[in-house]
Amino acid sequence: MIHRLILILAGLMMLPLPALFAQDDEQVIDEVVALVGRNIILVSDIENQYLNYRMQGGISGSSQEIHCKILEDLLYQKLMVVQAEYDSIEVTPDQVNSELDRRISTFINQFGSQDKMEKYYGKSLSEIKSELSEIIKEQLLAQQVQAGITTEVTVTPSEIRSYFNSLPKDSIPLIKTQYTIAEIVKKPPVSIEEKLRVKERLLELRKRILKGESFATMAILYSEDPGSAKRGGELGFYGRGQLYPEFEAVAFKLKEGEISNVVETEAGYHIIQLIERKGDYVNVRHILMVPKVSPADLMIARNELDSVALLIRSDSITFEKAVDEFSDSKDKNNGGLLINPYTGGTTWEPEQLDPQVSFTIEKMKVGEISNAVPMKTKDQKDAYRLLLLKKKTEPHRASLKTDYAQIEKWALQQKQAVAVDQWINQKIKETYVKIKKEYQNCDFKHNWIQK
Repeated sequence: MIHRLILILAGLMMLPLPALFAQDDEQVIDEVVALVGRNIILVSDIENQYLNYRMQGGISGSSQEIHCKILEDLLYQKLMVVQAEYDSIEVTPDQVNSELDRRISTFINQFGSQDKMEKYYGKSLSEIKSELSEIIKEQLLAQQVQAGITTEVTVTPSEIRSYFNSLPKDSIPLIKTQYTIAEIVKKPPVSIEEKLRVKERLLELRKRILKGESFATMAILYSEDPGSAKRGGELGFYGRGQLYPEFEAVAFKLKEGEISNVVETEAGYHIIQLIERKGDYVNVRHILMVPKVSPADLMIARNELDSVALLIRSDSITFEKAVDEFSDSKDKNNGGLLINPYTGGTTWEPEQLDPQVSFTIEKMKVGEISNAVPMKTKDQKDAYRLLLLKKKTEPHRASLKTDYAQIEKWALQQKQAVAVDQWINQKIKETYVKIKKEYQNCDFKHNWIQK
């Protein structure tokens, strides 16, 4: 129904981790499959995305057909990167880091915790961020080019009706259950005593290392970074802008073998040892320890929220006012509405929700508020929240009466897809594209192989 081309960049932005990080026993020896301008596509680029399809199951079509579809998707993206270079389009480190943080947050939600994600891939959070950053940069460039192509495309009410009326009756999409949810978050502070305890423990380890004990052994035994601990705390080489700012500021000032004092970052507290520096890249070891919120403070937060819930239920305070007065979350500025990272909107399908939220919400009626529910914050700290079910729609076939905005979106996407198609057809003629012989038999939608 909706042309897949216009959705390809959005799809790439939300690829689950398996599409980006192949397991060690499935690594591919790289070779160049295609060249678009000066931008290459490697065998591993295709194989890693194929692994994603395979791991998710439900593959339709032969292996060759899937590989060809993936290749064409990558050709689309590389063509747009070429245009971005020609137009001098740039993305800033802040843009990359913001998208990186958003995507990592989504991955952590999918796995259930940062620890589970790191254990699954055998990589620390910083390593995962490093591997993702260049991919995200390229995708953001491609997004900007596509936005430029489609920015002037609009649909009229008559075009929307014509689009909907052209759909076969048995092909009208089913609108899934959708929720709109708001929250009030209470983050118990980590006590000063707990922070001092962790810092003193790290200083003790630092003294032992300075007296001759192995930093790597101490990291294996005591570091709370599961990705790097088993490697003796070693992170591998990182460039500037790829680590926590406070961590990076210290790491780049160390001499080889030197051990830092305690460094505080969003993740917790660290001591760092420089292994090697090559230009603007450093390879370091670190030991991470994370201060914990006490059970007593967690219970206080839970009781406070339950008291707030009673005030709201008795109409002593509105939910919106309670968000403003009591919530510790950044979303308090929009009334506590949960923003869906998949869409950027405020509606959620059940499978997009955190399991704990989904379990709680499915039992509630519209307008009902929950008791305090445990949660993990973005920095993986324990907290509690109240949930308000603001709106719920039941599954149904789309109609102009109830789903006009969604149908308008589909109609616009189709028209934008036509505009992008036309742009691609023209740019292929103007751009050097070389595809390896083994892939030239693919049934491409566009004429990538110029005679």
